[in-house]
Amino acid sequence: MSDSISAEQLRLFIERIERLEEEKKGIADDIKDVYAEAKSTGFDVKTMRNIVRLRKMEKHHRDEAEMLLETYKQALGI
Repeated sequence: MSDSISAEQLRLFIERIERLEEEKKGIADDIKDVYAEAKSTGFDVKTMRNIVRLRKMEKHHRDEAEMLLETYKQALGI
């Protein structure tokens, strides 16, 4: 009996994961559409992606990354 319960639990977990993966794909498609819309109105999508990435970071990590980038740019004379 425990085999059937474990199999049932496993099936339920797999089905939940599959539903969430489908939702994730839908959300990814929606995000892609927003970037396409922004691009069609003249925004630079690469820069927008960088801004989104930076906004996800905590301030001290963002400051550290920006300082390191500036240091590297100065070292290369950029």
